[in-house]
Amino acid sequence: MGTTNPDRIKHREVLFRGPHLDPHQAQSAALLLSDLDGILAVRLADATHHILHVTYDVHIICLQHIEEILVEVGYHLDNNLLVKVKRAIYYYTEQVERETHGCQGGNCTRNLFIEHYRRHNHGCRDERPEHWRRYL
Repeated sequence: MGTTNPDRIKHREVLFRGPHLDPHQAQSAALLLSDLDGILAVRLADATHHILHVTYDVHIICLQHIEEILVEVGYHLDNNLLVKVKRAIYYYTEQVERETHGCQGGNCTRNLFIEHYRRHNHGCRDERPEHWRRYL
């Protein structure tokens, strides 16, 4: 297996803001993000549970996808002016880097829910072989 270019690895902070039903948003978001492809490390930054440090490979996933996943699931991200400016700069630079290297912009949110559905024991699986499922 080849070595990973250190320029591909990004270290970012994701800040959360209340009010939210879950007072420990960052902790529960860390559990959610740890299952995503491309996420290398997720850790809490402080005892107040409002800052999450995320380390990821930008050629697989970007900060914009990570934050879109969190918003779609229902987390409240901090949106003060300084955070918005940083976020816009990170989004732009990562998008340019990904396009330069020919990375595909897949739908990470959909893939996250598909993987969650596959792992969940819900009884809605068709145990028949593939050729039997198509037979009528």
